[in-house]
Amino acid sequence: MRDPLHLRPVQFVDTPVGRDGEVARLAGGMLWFAAYEVIEGGRRRTVPITALADLLQDDRAARLHARITAPRAALTLGERILRFDQPSVAAILNVTPDSFSDGGTHGGDPAEAASAGVAMAAAGAAIIDLGGESTRPGAAQVWEGDEIARVVPVVERLARSGTPVSIDTRKAAVMDAALAAGAHIVNDVSALLWDDRALDVVVRARCPVVLMHSPDPKEGGHARTGYRDVLTDVFDWLDARIAAVVAAGIERSRIIVDPGIGFGKTLAENLALINGLAIFHGLGCPIMLGASRKRMIGALDNESPVDARLGGSLALALKGAEAGVQLLRVHDVAATVQALRIWRGLRDRALVGG
Repeated sequence: MRDPLHLRPVQFVDTPVGRDGEVARLAGGMLWFAAYEVIEGGRRRTVPITALADLLQDDRAARLHARITAPRAALTLGERILRFDQPSVAAILNVTPDSFSDGGTHGGDPAEAASAGVAMAAAGAAIIDLGGESTRPGAAQVWEGDEIARVVPVVERLARSGTPVSIDTRKAAVMDAALAAGAHIVNDVSALLWDDRALDVVVRARCPVVLMHSPDPKEGGHARTGYRDVLTDVFDWLDARIAAVVAAGIERSRIIVDPGIGFGKTLAENLALINGLAIFHGLGCPIMLGASRKRMIGALDNESPVDARLGGSLALALKGAEAGVQLLRVHDVAATVQALRIWRGLRDRALVGG
């Protein structure tokens, strides 16, 4: 059986003005592209939008094209609306003693942690992504009762302030408790595979969910594996996982995907994923990119420590924006929001032809 065909939007243009029939709009957002890279059987070729007719005779190509170009439905999160027609920031708020970047910063004081989350929202974050267990390599597993005790008081305070919250957890009991306390989204690094009860929790709650790729979700997410082509392998894994979650009763419009930068991937594989991010629009879901302060930045910059990776984090965030990523999961909210505002200004000017 031949490898399935994949489409990656390429040849992005400044403006669609005067280019009817030559370009397509990416996921209802602020980017237009003039061609696809067609990946099939280990080979790559470029097909211009002007020559799509033959390609779209293939049912899979037609389905991918429809998903790539369809606008992403907004999500209602309490009193807030999260739109996906331009990139937004999901702010990382850890209430753990051992997270790789900010472990211990906000642990032990729910009021202080919630205040930090509100400040992140005031700085421009669309969502606060709250975690009570580190998922760094080698981190100790946290008992679900302890994790609940860490996150629920913070969720309650953030919910009272009207701040949208996603709960970053693999555990069904933590999901249940956080959603009951006012969280709006489940963000699971195991794509609802670590805990056999997790899928049922999300289906019952009818909440949006982030499905992240890792090669071994049952074991922690950091095992090394042999990818034939990391870009298409991760795409296919997420595609299959989306299909399973949709079959269980969650609407595709309520699923967000994350390629899992740093989880069971080498530096070269992480770079290939980031360079090829636009392929994931073919899943028909908003994309979250979590590359902030990660090890790959240190690997490319003389082993810079975690607290000296702002420049690299901003570079990766802007690379994501240029590929149409809708959610950027970051530690440095104000700096990233400022970078995205400049990016948006440049896009606005380009779209009117200047």
